[in-house]
This record gives sequence, structure tokens and C-alpha cells, in this order.
Amino acid sequence: MDPTSLQRLVFLTSLLSCSTNQARLTVTPSSSQVFRDEPVSLRCEDASEGWTVRRNTSRERRTECKVWGTPAGSSCTISPMDPRDSGEYWCESTEGSTSNTITITVSGGSVILQSPALPVMEGDDVTLTCRTKMADPPSADFYKDGVFIGTESDGHMTLLHVSRSDEGLYKCRVQSKESPESRLSVSEKPTTSMEPPTASSAPPASSAPPASSLHLVFRLICHLVVFCPYCISTFLMVSIYRERATGRDQSVSVAMTPPTHAEQGLDDDYDDVMSAVTTEHQF
Repeated sequence: MDPTSLQRLVFLTSLLSCSTNQARLTVTPSSSQVFRDEPVSLRCEDASEGWTVRRNTSRERRTECKVWGTPAGSSCTISPMDPRDSGEYWCESTEGSTSNTITITVSGGSVILQSPALPVMEGDDVTLTCRTKMADPPSADFYKDGVFIGTESDGHMTLLHVSRSDEGLYKCRVQSKESPESRLSVSEKPTTSMEPPTASSAPPASSAPPASSLHLVFRLICHLVVFCPYCISTFLMVSIYRERATGRDQSVSVAMTPPTHAEQGLDDDYDDVMSAVTTEHQF
């Protein structure tokens, strides 16, 4: 195997391993804020062997789950949580590959804002919950990037059909007590199908033909390659047959038919009569 082929093989193998072994970190409960003494479970989903949960906090950097939590395969549980557990969490493999990052804030206060820990999809509805340690849900004020955006009597605010403009830092306030801020991230919705071109936006002339058209062209060429020799040979055989038939008809028409015996006798009698007439005239 030449060096170029070997390099291509290594490159394709690395791409395949990256696409099949990429992990995704999830958290339960799915909230970026929790109260002190509440349990939290983190899990590396779609991960193969060798993935573990790591974190950065104000006291430590890139430490594994076994240092601050209870590992179980690719999962990690922290119980109970402490404000010192606030930080960034992610999955990491033994080769150094990393997953998405989740920021968790542990509050020792009486108010937290429950918001999605993972980015939400563009166009989805998102509910923000102002949670307190009170038995009854209180009326809460909500803020985005420090600006008041509304009051909800049950402590729940729903953002309808979120877009990238809804990204920002959110917090809530209940009876002059505020929650920590949490960032809401919105990811672009993937395109599932192409819209038909309109009159104002025609497709570019240099665009490649679709795979179906190439397949039809290939099948047409194959049929031509198979049937052309057959058609040509059939045409030649018909032409040769017609030429032979025409030549046979011409030879038959040119050939003279020999006289019959009766016709030969009439010719002899006619010659005798003419001889007699000629002799009598001479006398």
C-alpha cells in the first residue's frame, strides 16, 4: 500500500471513530440551577467505553467524577449538591475528545430559576419557572439581561416559538429576593427538506444534476451499448437478403426461354413456303 492510500485510510478511520464515539452530556433534573442539598445526575450519552465526566469549578480544574462524585460507568451522581459544586461540566474520553458543556449553579438562597440546561431548538416553546422553597407557587417577576419582561402569577413564564433573539441571561424575583442568572441558548433548527425554488430565486445554472438524473443517463447508455450491435447486425442481414433477392429476379428476367417443338415446326414450314414462292417468281 502506497503512503497516500495509507493516509486516506487513517483519515477515514479517524472520521468514523469521531462520528460514532462522540458523546453528549445530559443532566437530571434538566435545569441549570439547583438548590443546595439536592441531588444531580450527569450522564455521557451515546458514549463508548473510556468516557468520564469532568468539571471546572472555582477550586479545581479538569477533575474527574471519582474525586467529587459517585461514578457509574459513563454517569456521575452528586448528592448532596453544595454551592462549591457550581461550575462547568462535560464528558471527556481517554483520547481527549470532549462533549458539550453544561453550566450548573448551586444556590444556597431561597429562589432559583429553572431553565433548560441544554440549548433549545429554534421554534420550540420554553418555560421558565421561578422556584422557591415556599409551598404555594408565588407571583414572580422575570428579567432578561437585567430588563424587566413581565410578571406571572403562578411563577411560570412561557416563551413561544423562541428564536436567536431570545438568547440571553434570565433571572426572576419573588418578594425582593432574586435568583441567580442563567443563560438561555437557542440553536438553529436543522433543515429537513429543500423548499421548491420560486420565480425570484431560480437555482444556479452551475448546480450539479441530482443523483437520480445521473442514474437514468447511466441506464440509457447501458441499454444503447447492449442493443446497438443487435440493431446493426439485423439491418445488415436484411440488406444482404434484399440484395440477393433482387439479383435473382434480374437473372431470371434476362434468361431467354428456348422455343418449343411446335414453334420450331412452324418456322420450318414458313421457310419452305418462302423458298417456293421465290423459285416460281424467278421462272
